[in-house]
Amino acid sequence: MSRRPLLAALIGFTAVLALLAAGCGGGGGGSKGGNAQALPASSCSDIYYEGDGSPDYVIASDLPLQGSGRAQTVQMTEAIKFILKQHNFKAGDHKIGYQSCDDATAQEGAWASEKCSANAQAYAQNKSVIGVIGTFNSGCAEIIIPVLNRAPDGPVGMISPANTYVGLTHSGPGTASGEPNKYYPSGKRNYIRIVAADDFQGAADALNTQQLGLKNIYILNDKQAYGLGVATDYRNSLNKLGVKVAGFSAWNSKASSYTGLATQIKQSGADAVFIGGLICENGGKLIKDLQSVLGKNVTLLAPDGFTPISAVVSGAGNASEGMYVSVAGEPNEKLGAKGKSFVKDFGATQSGGNVDPYSAYAAQSAEVLLKAIQDSDGTRADVAAKLLQTKVTDGILGNFTIDSNGDTNSNPVTIYQIKGGKQTTYKTIVPPQDLVKGA
Repeated sequence: MSRRPLLAALIGFTAVLALLAAGCGGGGGGSKGGNAQALPASSCSDIYYEGDGSPDYVIASDLPLQGSGRAQTVQMTEAIKFILKQHNFKAGDHKIGYQSCDDATAQEGAWASEKCSANAQAYAQNKSVIGVIGTFNSGCAEIIIPVLNRAPDGPVGMISPANTYVGLTHSGPGTASGEPNKYYPSGKRNYIRIVAADDFQGAADALNTQQLGLKNIYILNDKQAYGLGVATDYRNSLNKLGVKVAGFSAWNSKASSYTGLATQIKQSGADAVFIGGLICENGGKLIKDLQSVLGKNVTLLAPDGFTPISAVVSGAGNASEGMYVSVAGEPNEKLGAKGKSFVKDFGATQSGGNVDPYSAYAAQSAEVLLKAIQDSDGTRADVAAKLLQTKVTDGILGNFTIDSNGDTNSNPVTIYQIKGGKQTTYKTIVPPQDLVKGA
């Protein structure tokens, strides 16, 4: 996914005093305090903890909890809580509390750089924070990773269930100068992700385009790291597959109309349009204007910045019908036994029983972080080191390992199609390495 206050000084002797010192108040619902110092209430929930005594450490999640994707990200926080309950709020001998932190603002309706920066400083300076689950948007990760990398007694480990921008972990076409090393000023890696990067997503989208029989593709990007990066990876893969690119240009998320851009695309003779960017950046209006000018004979495709798909349907209405959206990862129905068990059990706690695919990735992230804490010597730096040694067997997402860059060796990409205003699974693609390298 895309680019785009002061801590409490005193630790009280009781749960209530600890929460008040952090400016959190009594939130109920299993909130306690104690040895672990709470993160500021301006961005984060109360400490969630139902174990004996009080937590030794806090893990924080950093997700955009405002805007069109709120239902998706809030459910991800519930999935993390679900896993903590299963582990009785423990990682080995360490008692773990949890705080859900918001990197979005109401004004943006999405992640905001100032929130990401403030959150990063809060995590780094609060030595109770032993690890972070996040972010959802790669641009926010660009801000947080280097701050955690040079945190006191760190680096602080971070695991993302959703970031796909290539440059966070390795270099390649579409990445910026100095990436990824500029995110790791200490020289040590502290960040991993458990989803496929955009070189895999771009290759998978290109293969899907070819398999659909599309011949002439116009590619749009939002000029941000994620949108431009995945669009570039997609273009490179199309070139390697011999599929014609009709045009490659930017779209302005602040524009009031896209009919002029749509007319330009129509004149190119394109039979498909790929939209690199985010649904929250006026994506609904863009889809409507493209469809009104191009008609239904032109296929619309987008990467995982256009999730949740419910937000696409809400923002674009009938204009989104038939659109293809890729998401790095397996659909729930293709998970293994443990994954399906999680979906069933967690789904029973959710209204309507619906489980967003990213919730399984959030849950797996929590499992991985807890295991890293359990295997560590209890220090921030060792937890971060253990994340880079992750090897999961029969997990929620099956079997996978993390390499020295922080990337997973499991790289499925699922293509969803909007049918009848709903998300339907179209196919899952694991692109071959030679095509990925070409991206």
